[in-house]
Amino acid sequence: MEAILVSACLRGVPCRFDGRHKASSEIEEAVAGREVVSFCPEVAGGLATPRRPAELVGGDGHDVLDGTARVVEDTGRDVTAEFVDGARRALAAARHAGCTEALLMPRSPSCGRGVVYDGSFAGELVPGDGVTAALLERNGVAVRPAPGV
Repeated sequence: MEAILVSACLRGVPCRFDGRHKASSEIEEAVAGREVVSFCPEVAGGLATPRRPAELVGGDGHDVLDGTARVVEDTGRDVTAEFVDGARRALAAARHAGCTEALLMPRSPSCGRGVVYDGSFAGELVPGDGVTAALLERNGVAVRPAPGV
């Protein structure tokens, strides 16, 4: 059975920054018949649940991995190291399970694919990928945003 890495919040784990989850029937349909590896890179990187909202500042997840952008909470606290560590752990989990695809939480500074919040904490979106999505893509794991979220 083919394995897929899925953001844990999409599987009903209350690990989002606000302590909630985003499970839905659309997600269940999208992963039906596959071995699902549920993973939250933010929690794996050492962040608590609930936690302060965080956004990418100075670029997207690729820029964070390149050292030219960072991840900060709405208080200004830099949590870049935790996000990078969580992304590395997500990649390790994907490799261990043989995942070639990931279904991740849209807009997230970790899991966003194609569009993320702009770092202003005003709800504005910009093109880009989250840190985990960027690292997975760089390592051959196809990343797609979750449907209907």
